[in-house]
Amino acid sequence: MVIAALLVLSGAAQAEEAAWVSTLERISSGVVSIRVDSTRAFDTEWNSSSQATGFVVDAKNGLILTNRHVVTPGPVVAEAVFLNNEEVRLTPIYRDPVHDFGFFSYNPADLKYIEPVELPLVPGAAGIGREIRVVGNDAGEQLSILAGTIARLDRRAPEYGRGKYNDFNTFYFQAASGTSGGSSGSPVINIEGEVVALNAGANNSAASSFFLPLDRIERAMHLLQQGKPVTRGTLQATFVRQTYDELGRLGLQAETEALVRAQDPDQTGMLTVQQVIPGAPADGHLEPGDILLRVDGQLITEFVPLAAVLDDKVGSEVSIELERGGRKVVESLPVTDLHSITPDEFLEFGDAVVNDLSYQQARHYNRSIDGVYVANPGYVLARAAIPRGAIITEVGGKEVTSIDELEAILDGLGDRDRTTVRFKTIDDPRNSTVRSIEMDRTWFPARRCARNDKTGLWPCRELSPGPAESAPVAGSTRFTPQGDARVDAVAPSLVVVNFDLPYTVSGVADRHYYGTGVIVDVERGLVVVDRNTVPVAMGDVGITFAGSLEVRGKVEFIHPLHNLAVVSYDPKLIGDTPVRAAKFDTSKLKSGEKVWVVGLKSNHQLAHQESTVASVDPLILPLSRTMRFRDSNIEGVSLVTAPGDFDGVIVNKRGAVTALYSSFSYQSGAESGQFNRGVESSLIIELLDVVRNARPIYSLETEVSYSPLFAARKMGLDEDWLDRLEKHDPQGRHALSVQRIVAGSPASALLHNGDMILAIDGQTVTSFRELEMATQKPEVDVTVWRDGSALELTIETVALDGNGIQRAVSWAGALLQDPHRAMAAQRGIEPLGVYVAFFSYGSPATRYGLWAGRRIVAIDDTETPDLQSFVDAVAGKQDQSSVRLKTVTWNGAVEVITLKLDNQYWPTYEVRRTPTGWQRADIG
Repeated sequence: MVIAALLVLSGAAQAEEAAWVSTLERISSGVVSIRVDSTRAFDTEWNSSSQATGFVVDAKNGLILTNRHVVTPGPVVAEAVFLNNEEVRLTPIYRDPVHDFGFFSYNPADLKYIEPVELPLVPGAAGIGREIRVVGNDAGEQLSILAGTIARLDRRAPEYGRGKYNDFNTFYFQAASGTSGGSSGSPVINIEGEVVALNAGANNSAASSFFLPLDRIERAMHLLQQGKPVTRGTLQATFVRQTYDELGRLGLQAETEALVRAQDPDQTGMLTVQQVIPGAPADGHLEPGDILLRVDGQLITEFVPLAAVLDDKVGSEVSIELERGGRKVVESLPVTDLHSITPDEFLEFGDAVVNDLSYQQARHYNRSIDGVYVANPGYVLARAAIPRGAIITEVGGKEVTSIDELEAILDGLGDRDRTTVRFKTIDDPRNSTVRSIEMDRTWFPARRCARNDKTGLWPCRELSPGPAESAPVAGSTRFTPQGDARVDAVAPSLVVVNFDLPYTVSGVADRHYYGTGVIVDVERGLVVVDRNTVPVAMGDVGITFAGSLEVRGKVEFIHPLHNLAVVSYDPKLIGDTPVRAAKFDTSKLKSGEKVWVVGLKSNHQLAHQESTVASVDPLILPLSRTMRFRDSNIEGVSLVTAPGDFDGVIVNKRGAVTALYSSFSYQSGAESGQFNRGVESSLIIELLDVVRNARPIYSLETEVSYSPLFAARKMGLDEDWLDRLEKHDPQGRHALSVQRIVAGSPASALLHNGDMILAIDGQTVTSFRELEMATQKPEVDVTVWRDGSALELTIETVALDGNGIQRAVSWAGALLQDPHRAMAAQRGIEPLGVYVAFFSYGSPATRYGLWAGRRIVAIDDTETPDLQSFVDAVAGKQDQSSVRLKTVTWNGAVEVITLKLDNQYWPTYEVRRTPTGWQRADIG
């Protein structure tokens, strides 16, 4: 008997499994994988590229249901991939303001080889203990099927965190089913193939999934099918379900509980007010803890009936009957249109994106729905330390409640004009902070974009060009005596240099830098600073004198070989400020020598410290992971108990500068860091001569290291040369050994790694500086030791300028430039092709894997050896057209990438340095 029963049970299970297989086969053609590119940060969402799931609910009209956080409230580009891998463009047509569902549409005629099945929505079909299947794009898989069992029908909406999208005023279903990324928007089906819920989220710490009920989804779908607007009403209040025991403590009257239980014996609780938005029509009428009883005379204890009433009464009033502390309260309240408090426009300026504060975010801040929300601080706001999530309430002392008012203020600002911004943050919502921002009309476009649900696009219009750039205002200041002759001698030569980088170029990722600069020419306003303060030529420079007067500067020279840069200011702008050019002492520093370090801290306060030279050693820095500039062939001065909180200069007892106390940046694997070392003054004097006379710096394009003579002896260096090297430098006792050669240089064809450089033009060289100074000519004769003998090689040097990067092109969301020297110097990459310096999230570059660090060497079989050839090759490419890119990685691996253009959100433009400054221009 037992065996027979088991056999019957086994047969039933097999039959059920067969039924599931049949159902899944029948409905699978209606489930699609969705590729989503959110092109801009907006409201609760960041710009990003992701995958999700949707399913066809109307095959005739091409309607696909998915989650709100997939359709997103902001601009989005999406494609659906059907079971047979046919791909169609999707148009976002609806995203619910509150609940986690939305709709895409597609043109059914675009499908040639598949007729997708239409999945029916069946609200109310879910039940506790029912077996379900979640069918979708789980963790990036094309089609994945996960089993589960519905455990709850009344779970609170999941909380995804402050400042993020959160559903509310609804129940969720909960099931034991461990869905993961990509399954958002999947249909939750029963064994009959009916959709009983919409997959929305999961608990990362448990195998639990959260499903959205279908009641309000079905209503929205029917309205869309009829071409009618989806009305959504709200009291701007959040309700939660409370059980009867809690309701009793809140003051629920016994007769009320009896009435509710009699109407629905299965009911275990009622709705109570949790939060009311300040300033809303219900503010002062509804209070947290109020128990909802009736709306327009209808007894309401659940979310769906409440939503049904409010959605049908938008713009009208409803009568609300409540119980508050044991007494009845009746209020008549207007119903607000939810869509009217859900933003559908944004302003974009200086790479920042701002939109009107949404109902979603107002709940997090517990504030009225006014103000301008910072979705992305970009360049212009990040410079002023205004973070994402800030709410701007004033600009220039004027109250700002919307982007309309903000736009009017921006229209009155010219490029580089300054104004103040008052804002609040979610972490400190009661207090406000004021920052000064500088308007940008150079680096980035300024425009306003609004959603068009008919096209699914966000067309933009340019903001007013604003007034002409204001002339800089001159000022003056004085230096405070420090009472130390050495410090007072150099203090008038020190300034703080601020540098802001609008784009990630040449391997430099951070955007904001500061450091101490030293004035070297008061007539021309020249200041020398390290390249950890001014890493590239592209950017905005500010120079501050005595912590009081800041003037604009510009980049004059980026040293191609060493950690030095020159910026300048207009001497007229500092009036009679008593600045002085620093006096330099080019004597070499020695171990044990007493020195003084003088510099400026981040708060612009002058600092100084007595110290002792510990050593003067070669600087050996690891190769940069992002291939940013890395110094080589240089010795650094180490100090005993050196200051680590400021940089500046090292002076002797007379106050003369013996070295620049520079900050060096380095990368070691994924770690980045910085440290300070002294750079001898002779290098500064040489740099000043190069800038003043506009002459090039010649380079052998070879990185060398010091090889001790005993090691050179092991490599076979003969006694004659050993003797000559020892006599030339009896203290150092080393030879120069070739470690790296810049790819594509003349030296790369003649020198080998491991060669020992013995002499230049017959003159023995044993130090970095000797080698560098001896090669300051177009051609040199180099004596090297290789394989047991000395060779005489005539090698052309390379004339390097200090221009740095001069042009960058934004294309398909990738920032492109000509390959920079660090690539050839550090990785042996010849400067051919177009270097991908950066890619923007939510762009085609992200979607199709055009990662930073690659080089594009051909497009559609047209070779692109440089940036201009690439621009010529892509000219005229139409929106949504596909291109084929041949790319090369840093280690020489070739990969072909196909990419579909998006000229709507990612048009092509260039940023170029001109004699009058940097300019941005569109490229057709």
